[in-house]
Formats: sequence, C-alpha cells, structure tokens
Amino acid sequence: MAIFADPFRQLFWSGPIYRRALPGSPALMDWLETPHSHFFKINVPGYSKEDIKVQVEEGNILVIKAAGEAQGKDEKDGVWHLTERGGGVAGKSGFSREIELPENVKVDQIKAQVENGLLTILVPKDNTPKPSKVRNINISSRL
Repeated sequence: MAIFADPFRQLFWSGPIYRRALPGSPALMDWLETPHSHFFKINVPGYSKEDIKVQVEEGNILVIKAAGEAQGKDEKDGVWHLTERGGGVAGKSGFSREIELPENVKVDQIKAQVENGLLTILVPKDNTPKPSKVRNINISSRL
C-alpha cells in the first residue's frame, strides 16, 4: 500500500505538516511538489497583494494571512443578505493558513505572487546532500 508511504498524504489527515484553514475560509489550496520545488496555489478572490501577508515563522511554518474582507469596490457600502462563499460575514475578517514546510527547502528563496485572485507561492527545495550526522566517539579507559 504505497498510499501510506507518501508523507504528503498527511494532508488528508490532521498531521503535523498541514494545518487546515478555518471553516468557511475562502483560501482553498492546491499543493504540488516537483523534484526541485513546492508550489502552493491558494484562492484569494478579491484580495490584493497589499492585503496578503506571507511569512515563514519559527519551525519552518509557512503562514499566509489576509487582513480584512475581500470586497469589490461597490460592496463597501452594501448590506450582505446571503453569503455562501466564505466572505462578507459579520465578525469574519480575512483568513489564515499555516503549512509546516519540509526541512529540505530554501526558506530565503521563497517567492509569491497574486494574479487574478490566485496566490502562487514557490518554495524551492535544497537538493544538496546533507553531511552525515554520524560522529565517532573515542573510547578511553577513564572518563
């Protein structure tokens, strides 16, 4: 059963790698891993790049947040009567999404862009071989 050998299958369970967005969040996400990088594509309709904050916190946690509610220019003075797509509900402002990144990524080379309501984040992998963590200990007759 190879399905359980894939560490990214933890996306479907509440594992440490992926922390789901809040219920009702408009931030639906796709995560694609290639041999050289990870691509995150997140729906952010109505948000501009000024509204969105992308950062890496301690522990390699990629945090995506949007402040305020996504609004069109005519929606600011309007009254919401029905919301089924996650935005515009009183008391809800923005969204937040957290992803625990694998250890083999180049955190200092992460790039992000917003275009047509889609936030794309490129996280390059560090494919250089890691030095062995094996360390020989000298044995003596006295401590």
